[in-house]
Amino acid sequence: MNIFRLAGDMTHLASVLVLLLKIHTIKSCAGVSLKTQELYAIVFATRYLDIFTSFVSLYNTSMKLVFLGSSFSIVWYIKYHKAVHRTYDREQDTFRHWFLVLPCLLLALLIHEKFTFLEVLWTFSLYLEAVAILPQLVLLQRTRNIDNLTGQYIFLLGGYRGLYILNWIYRYFTEPHFVHWITWIAGLVQTLLYADFFYYYFLSWKNNKKLQLPA
Repeated sequence: MNIFRLAGDMTHLASVLVLLLKIHTIKSCAGVSLKTQELYAIVFATRYLDIFTSFVSLYNTSMKLVFLGSSFSIVWYIKYHKAVHRTYDREQDTFRHWFLVLPCLLLALLIHEKFTFLEVLWTFSLYLEAVAILPQLVLLQRTRNIDNLTGQYIFLLGGYRGLYILNWIYRYFTEPHFVHWITWIAGLVQTLLYADFFYYYFLSWKNNKKLQLPA
């Protein structure tokens, strides 16, 4: 554990709490992509299967349970909570997200570190997480107007990944034989997908204007 890893985890946790705050207190999921949330639920469900087979630390297990529980609860809120579901923009959130799942699974079967059940699913989760934000970004471009909480949620998600890249760089120079190409490339792809959003986020902050993405 180092400061970049801890900061990344806390930023990731903050992003989830911001989204849950929006959904639970305001009873609104306007601007939130159910497609992306379903992909994240799959990501965590396949990544954290080792929770039943290995124990690293109380911190590690707690974070896994938090992300598993929060991802599925967000999906449940959007799909089944009457007040929240009424605010879901089904007509705009039309990205065919299931088309992302099969290519990621095939890639995990072909490119992995070890050909074991848990390892392939863990690798699949890396590939899927790298592109899971796409439906959300497409939805934001279609609706254009983005409320503060949704904008903060996306910003924190991107920030978490950026901090993890710093964590990898730190570990590369401080730990011998720390080389994980699959994790690095997937993380870099994921971070690059946020580049356009970050550009307009900082523009809106600098000019003190409401965040809008170009159509």
